[in-house]
Order: sequence, then C-alpha cells, then structure tokens
Amino acid sequence: MHRFVRLCSVAPLFLALVLLPLAFAGHDYGQALSKSILFFEAQRSGYLPSTQRVQWRGHSGLNDGKANGVDLVGGYYDAGDNVKFGLPMAFTITMMSWSIVEYGKQMAASGELGHALDAVKWGTDYLIKAHPELNVFYGEVGDGTTDHYCWQRPEDMTTSRQAYRIDPSNPGSDLAGESAAAMAAASLAFRHNNPSYANELLTHAQQLFEFADKYRGKYDSSITVAQKYYRSISGYADELLWAAAWLYQATNNEYYLSYLGKNGDSLGGTGWAMTEFGWDVKYAGVQTLVAKFLMGGKAGQYAPVFEEYQQNAEFFMCAILGKGNRNVQKTPGGLIFRQRWNNLQFVTSASFLLTVYSDYLTSAGKNLNCGSGSVSPAELLSFAKSQVDYILGDNPRATSYMVGYGSNYPRQVHHRGSSIVSIKVDSSFVSCRGGYATWFSREASDPNVLTGAIVGGPDAYDNFADERDNYEQTEPATYNNAPLLGLLARLQGGHSGYNQLLPVALPTPKTQPKPAPVTKTTPAPGSSSSPIAIEQKMTTSWNAYGKTYYRYSTIVTNKSAKTLKSLKITISKLYGPLWGLTKSGDSYFFPAWLNSLPAGKSLEFVYIHSASQADVSISSYTLA
Repeated sequence: MHRFVRLCSVAPLFLALVLLPLAFAGHDYGQALSKSILFFEAQRSGYLPSTQRVQWRGHSGLNDGKANGVDLVGGYYDAGDNVKFGLPMAFTITMMSWSIVEYGKQMAASGELGHALDAVKWGTDYLIKAHPELNVFYGEVGDGTTDHYCWQRPEDMTTSRQAYRIDPSNPGSDLAGESAAAMAAASLAFRHNNPSYANELLTHAQQLFEFADKYRGKYDSSITVAQKYYRSISGYADELLWAAAWLYQATNNEYYLSYLGKNGDSLGGTGWAMTEFGWDVKYAGVQTLVAKFLMGGKAGQYAPVFEEYQQNAEFFMCAILGKGNRNVQKTPGGLIFRQRWNNLQFVTSASFLLTVYSDYLTSAGKNLNCGSGSVSPAELLSFAKSQVDYILGDNPRATSYMVGYGSNYPRQVHHRGSSIVSIKVDSSFVSCRGGYATWFSREASDPNVLTGAIVGGPDAYDNFADERDNYEQTEPATYNNAPLLGLLARLQGGHSGYNQLLPVALPTPKTQPKPAPVTKTTPAPGSSSSPIAIEQKMTTSWNAYGKTYYRYSTIVTNKSAKTLKSLKITISKLYGPLWGLTKSGDSYFFPAWLNSLPAGKSLEFVYIHSASQADVSISSYTLA
C-alpha cells in the first residue's frame, strides 16, 4: 500500500479563521469532474467506440441477450463485478441526467458537457434495447452468484449471461418506474442538442410508467436473482412517484402533476420523512422535485398536498445538516455515515439534494426552516461542499476516495477490470478461479488505474484499509459517481446567475477541455546529497479584505534506502495555519496517522498566509 500522505484542501477550517467567501476552493473541482465522468467509460459493456478514452478496456458482453432472442449488448457494469443490474443502472442514469438538467451550463463552461451526455447516452441506448416491446423490460444480465465466484476481466467472462425480464405476469414497478424516470430525465438533458432522441426517450418513459402503474409488484419478486444484491426494500411506491415527477418535468402534462397530487398519501410522498436517498429509496428525491414545482408556482390545486411533500424534503435537509429533530450520524471527521458497506453512495446522493435545494431556495428567495431555526441556502451548499472536500482528501487520513485524484488514493480497488492486467497488454486468458489466485490475491497496486471511481469509503471512525478484499470500503459503484457530476459542476462553475425554478436550455457542448492550471514550483534550499528532500510550491492565491493570501504545499521525501523515523521539522516565518503535521512546542512532527516514512515515499503538508513561503528545515531524524 502506498503511503503518500496528502492534505489537499483546508478551506473549511480557513473559512472560520478569516471569513473568506464560499467561492474559495482548495480543490480542483474541474479536474475532479473530468475524472468522475471518465470512470463511466471504464464501466462500459459492449462494443467500445472509437472515442473510448479508457484504453485499457476492450469489448465485452457481445452476446448479451442472444440466448433470450433480444439484443442486450451495451450498458454499464454496476460496480467491481461484471453483472448488469437494471435498478441501480437506471438510478445512475437518472442522477447523471439530473446533474445535467441543473448544471449543464457549468459542465459546458468546463468543456465536459459532451462527455457527460455521452455517459448518459451509453446508458439510455441500453435501456431502449431493454424495452423491446410494450410491457416487457429486461432488468438484469448475468447473476451475482456465478459472477462473484469468478475473478475475470469483462473481456474474458465465462460466467452466465442469462437475461431476466419483467412483464404483466412478472411485474416490477420499481424497476420500470426507475427506468421511466431515467428516460424522462435524460430526455430533458438531450432536448436541446438531440431533440429526436429526446422524444424517443420520452415515448419509452411514458410507456414504462404506464406499465409500472398498471401491473404493480416488486421487481425482485420477479427477478429473484437480484434479491441478494439489489433488493428493493422500499418497495415500488417511491419509484411510481419519482417517475411521475420526472415525467411532469419533462412534459408539463397535467396528468403527472395530478398523479403526484392524488397519490401523495397512498404512495407515501406526504407520509415518509427520510434520512437517506439512493438507488433503493427515492422519497427524498421525489419530495425535493415536488418542492421545486411548488416554489415554481406549478402546484395549482395541489398546493396543500405539495406543501406536505416539501415538509418532508426539508426534514431530510435538516437531518443531514444536523439541525433537525432526527439527525444523521457523522464520523468524527464530519462525514455523513449511514452504513459500513459503500457508505459514500449516500454521501454523494444526499449532498446533491442539498445542493439543488440550496439553489431552489435561492431562486425562490427563501430559507430552510429547521428545528434549530432558519438556515440560509448558502449553509446547505457549504455543507455539501464539505462532504465533497472530505471525499477529495480533506479528512483525518488525508486520503482521496476518488481514484486517481490527488496523490494518496486507493491503489487496490475491488474491481475485476482494474486489478487484472489489460487484455491489450497481455491477451492471455484469465480463468474464473485463476483470476482469484493470480490477481485478486496480489498484494500490489492495480495494473490499471480506475480513474475517477468513488470507492465505498471509510468506516464510522474515518478508518480505511486499502485492500482489494475489503469490498465494503474499496469497491466503487456507478451510483456513487452519478450525483457527484452535478455537485462538482456546481462547485466548479458557480450558480451562473440563472433561476433554477425556470426551464434552462443547455448550450451546445464545447469540445475543447479547460487547460490544466499551472503552478509555480520553488524548491527549498538544501544539500542535494541529503537523504531528505524538501520541495515547496505555491498552489493557489486569492484576495480577501485587501490582502493576498497564498496556499503553499510542502512535500518531504525520504530519498534514502531506509525507513525514516523520529522526524523533527523546524518552520520559521510562518504567519498562518498549517495542516498535515503535529506541532509540539516550536517543532513539528509526523501527523497522528503516520509514524514513519518508507524509503522513496513522501508526505505533504500545507499552510496558508499572506507572505512568501516559510523557511522549512529538518532538525533531526533517524534512519532504520
């Protein structure tokens, strides 16, 4: 495991010290956005296009659906396995589309709108194939049991590719409803750039909603192989409301508004106050959208019912913020904590809802009302930002939970494709069990970097073990990343001065990516023969209250062949806060999470002040 220690951003702490505006950002959200979209290319199934940027992947699943007499080639693998699970895939597409609907302008400004639309279309093209006739929808290809028995890259799969469907005799209202929501939301994303495709999606969405509503039942009672992996605990009522909300937004058809108004009580929209939002439980998302309709003046005769939806939406927001009557748990480092297995899925989804609701409130000129009092829209956005910053490295372990972002990120990801040498590098067949023996058990970094993937994340105490068999913490998932697209676009691009409650026409995507920022590097003086190297660089600067502040990154590298211990650092001419070291008296030592530095490894600390770089020197150390 790599031990490069990084503490990339100190914005939340520094805000409290000098009252800087919210716009101050210690992270490169544009770079993180680019990487988070790139992850979806690594998850592609089917024939890869000529524009494929993740070059270590190859074609896979080319016979999917053939045994069932239908073409099901394409779509996404959900996580670190090679199964195509319909419910989480559809939710992923819905959330990517919602990200574009709200923040497409910001994505276009950063040159990523085209890539985001490509990511959505890869999913919706598959959903169209999965709906070959009325009242029939294919909800899974492959099964978790046979797939999990094998450790193979997708290109070598020998596992079952059986396809499973829902129909009037075997209903699945949650699956059909979520897929309808995905297609309706995607139609909004494509309305400006590809109107004929948007209309095609809308037709499928309306048909799937009618199917879901007419033939009611839980999909995992029909596709029983999904029960162990993506069981629909919440049932299908939330997906029916979710689909209706998206169809109303996409069509302005009063039928769907009436559906939300008339079924709010019976389907739980007005009754369920939730503290989670994700691929299974959609109520908070429904309530947020309905609150948007209400604040936008579209509720009509259903305003009293929609106010009840909004009360539940605000219950969710207050609980996440920790200002309500039943608040969510947080780790000591401030991260939302729901469960030990893939907790970050709930963090990104909840943070997205806070972000869009913040902008809805701003557009309506309102505040959030919590048990502890009135909360400004800026406070919602600030909390969402703190969660994103935690994921990107502002946490007690100084670990980025986005693979490939920063320097200290997971190297042993629980992911078949990234953990096995690319078929383009070594075309030798990797067998079902041979993959476990050769690659899964290999205690080394993945041969392929799964750039942009958000892994499961730390436990309730901010602890994390970068180990391939630690699937609860190191496995990524598409639905972890999908809400992050909107979050990162919003943090990178700002509000853009438009009203979130009004329809927004997305601009034509820009093809030129934003150039990477250039940083000034200033090596610290010292003997080139010293076993310890110190390098400082100024990474950003900004003006506040008549002063210019600078953020400096300092990297200490052990150049020797031995392990560095008992490191003592002296820092003079430091006039601001410092993070990433432990201070005792006038000296600085290893941070609490590190007690030594192996040969060739580095640690990083950062500080901020309104002067030129501080003088950093090594007082003493031992090599063992």
